[in-house]
Amino acid sequence: MFEAGALRRLCLFLITVSLAFRLWLAAILPITGDEAYFIEWGLKPDWGFYDHPPMVGWWLAALLQVSHAEWWLRLPVVLQPALLSLATQAFLCGRASERQPASADDTAWFAALLVLLAPANVWNVLITTDTPLVYFSFFSALAFIRAARDDDPRFYLLAGALLGGAFLSKYFSVLLGLAYALHALWRPSRRKLTGLLLVIGGAAFGPALNIWWNIQHCWSNIMFNLFNRHEGNTGLGWKTPLLYLAMMLYLLTPIVLWRLAKLRVALSAMWHDAQSRATMLIAGAPLALFAGLSLVKTIGAHWVLSFVPFVLMLFARALPETRRPAAVRFFAGFAAAHVLLIGVVALLPVETWRHTRQYDGIVMTVKPHELLERLRPFERDYHFAADGYSPAVTMSYNARRYFSVFGPGSSHARHDDILTDFRTLDAQNILILRKSAPDLAAQYVPYFREVEVREIDVRGATFWVVLGRVFNYAAYREGVLEPIRKHWYAIPAWLPMTQCYFCERYFPGRACRAGGA
Repeated sequence: MFEAGALRRLCLFLITVSLAFRLWLAAILPITGDEAYFIEWGLKPDWGFYDHPPMVGWWLAALLQVSHAEWWLRLPVVLQPALLSLATQAFLCGRASERQPASADDTAWFAALLVLLAPANVWNVLITTDTPLVYFSFFSALAFIRAARDDDPRFYLLAGALLGGAFLSKYFSVLLGLAYALHALWRPSRRKLTGLLLVIGGAAFGPALNIWWNIQHCWSNIMFNLFNRHEGNTGLGWKTPLLYLAMMLYLLTPIVLWRLAKLRVALSAMWHDAQSRATMLIAGAPLALFAGLSLVKTIGAHWVLSFVPFVLMLFARALPETRRPAAVRFFAGFAAAHVLLIGVVALLPVETWRHTRQYDGIVMTVKPHELLERLRPFERDYHFAADGYSPAVTMSYNARRYFSVFGPGSSHARHDDILTDFRTLDAQNILILRKSAPDLAAQYVPYFREVEVREIDVRGATFWVVLGRVFNYAAYREGVLEPIRKHWYAIPAWLPMTQCYFCERYFPGRACRAGGA
């Protein structure tokens, strides 16, 4: 067992150390493709963006007013573990002080320590849509747990308002709403159901804004998340559930999952307390749903991050005090192993990875300016593009010059459909950067008067530069944009739509509808 105040001192010390490490990592780690994509959102803020609701774009729009520096743009996620840790301590200490004042401090600081040192919180400094999602979901859930104590309408409404912010971050916030509904429907009462209605009312602005934008923008969020991104799924399988189990073993650590399985009696007793029951539903219902979904789909690690802190809260409250030192040693040791491994990798030269399949992408991410220097002779005479969204936005961020996506791309390349108007490029020269050798006859010759290809070697990675002179928009419209319309913009007839940027721009006489001619 720990001496009085030891957990508090240890947690505050580790918050300081982890912040220093995370700031260092955020400063030296190059911007990744996904991060560069969201930065493009921030550079051109709007009420919505192609594949997700707009919140992370809004946050980045504000940050970009100050600086483009990596550590600055990543600051919200850098601070996130420390802020969630301190909020966990304050919430549990306040909750327990009303009923169990003697044990409030140690339990609260123990939970805070676990949240701080959860594996993903040690190293994850990447800008994603999950950054604002975790903030809004976490504090919405705390408000709901507080509301569950005495059905306080103020906290139900606050939980709903924060849930609306979570919805404008990512659609997975609906799983948190599902947990709220399950709590209200467990032995329902008038006050609980009224509370649920207050949550719904408070959150309604999020879906309303998102639907309003989608109606005017080809339902792009819905098309991506419900249809386009799921192409190629093969149905039931045994590998994806095992991957999900392995992922949860990592994110929660084996010691937490093993001990929770052995703490069934303590957890069962906690179920009878309204606040604890709300915490258990918030922690368990979404993860159980993801487990079921893993039978047919790979679950991303970032999908579950909003719910991990609440599992750790339950673990901290249920674990006997005599077991806490072992848990702290494990979490601290696992975190130290992460720091050591990351430090070693950071010192390795980029050529260390030369024989890996991803080497060209690593060079593009880690040494983008060396590649851009090779493109500099063409910057006055050519519009720059790439053959996929990840290289396009990676180069855009580093060049401070937008690279379009030339060619069909994939479901993940479609935000460029909003940004690039190929009509304006008619008769211009276009440079297309690629990480693979092009098929000139099929991919480029039909769309230019002249085509030339050059190879560029950067630190042993080969890139191909296609130089297309005098772009033929009319041919590109029929050869590339028309298949895109039929494939990615086959919007179901049951979705009402007032505008669609893609069809109105390129095909005013052809509908962006499923089966449309």
